[in-house]
Amino acid sequence: MLRLSNVVLFLAIVFVTFSCGKDKEEVIKKIDDTLNTTTYDTIGYNRNSTAQAALLSQIEGLIGQMETANTQGVSNYYSSLLSLYEDGSPKLATIGTTFFDAKIKNDVNGWLLESVRASSHTWTPNDSTTNGGVYGAYLFDENGLDMHELVEKVMFGSVLYKHATDLLAGQVSDTTVDRVLTIFGGNPTFPNTSNEANTSRPDLFMAKYAARRDKNDGNGYYGRLKFNFRKLKAAIKGGSKFDLEKAEAIVQIRETWEKAVGASVVNYCKTVQSKLSNTSLTDADKASALHSLTEAIGFSLGMKYINPNRKIITDAQIDELLALFNYSETVRPTCYRFALRPEQELPKLQQAIARLKTIYGFTDQEITDFSKNWIVEQGR
Repeated sequence: MLRLSNVVLFLAIVFVTFSCGKDKEEVIKKIDDTLNTTTYDTIGYNRNSTAQAALLSQIEGLIGQMETANTQGVSNYYSSLLSLYEDGSPKLATIGTTFFDAKIKNDVNGWLLESVRASSHTWTPNDSTTNGGVYGAYLFDENGLDMHELVEKVMFGSVLYKHATDLLAGQVSDTTVDRVLTIFGGNPTFPNTSNEANTSRPDLFMAKYAARRDKNDGNGYYGRLKFNFRKLKAAIKGGSKFDLEKAEAIVQIRETWEKAVGASVVNYCKTVQSKLSNTSLTDADKASALHSLTEAIGFSLGMKYINPNRKIITDAQIDELLALFNYSETVRPTCYRFALRPEQELPKLQQAIARLKTIYGFTDQEITDFSKNWIVEQGR
């Protein structure tokens, strides 16, 4: 027979258990009701992100001017390029890494100066150390690096990703989220396309590349970023009781963004493999392959010197990738050799893909999917 005290204790336990369960259900419901991740609050968006929109415009201006020298006989001028880089508020020179700033402005072998030296000349892949020039439809330095692509894609990490993670490392407010979304190249409509024919506000910069790697099924990098930008906005609106959800969203935005960069490097490795595997290579094939190789190098190098606590890949792993691309910061890069001796060089790209697969935990199916531009494939 149960003693009265035991019965009371039993009933108390049942009551507490039921109450805790009920409380948990109510908390879950409250989170679901409060964290509305189906919309993005746009109030104040344009005002909040004015400086970041200006930064993107400044990058477009600099790269656009560099691209004019892709045509044979067209010269670029160092003072003009440097002015495009240093002007503006806030300044690219102060937003990016000190590494990037030094590589841009070095008056001996800086990237802007190399671009100027190569402009108005012609070039073919060779072991010579003379100036580069136009080859195919692109302007290369003597090492086989497409100069405007190198500067642009390094900025994706050294300027844009760095700026975004700097913002996310501080006091993250509603305004912060708007700024990070803008510097990502996205906007509150989340179009998942860079096709101007299909939207009045296309994705730009890294958002465009995340969209290319996304099959539009809600599970890809773009879809995950869209969800977590909305989640972060909602968690901030919900207040301190949603600090955990806020922290989760910040980590997911940072890591998914980085994985989209890694996926883009895989894509360009595969592009180079495809272009240089033809039996009868034309100069156009070779130039296009070196152009794509430079994009893989730029995306990779841009993630170097970022705060190690804000990225998955290490600087040592980036150096390993760059070595496979024949790029070095200490000795002359020999990227051009991919066009001269593809049968010897191309196996390195498969090694690079394998390393990226391990670093980011990409699946075999993802590696296969990364070879496609899903915006084009799906006509969106």
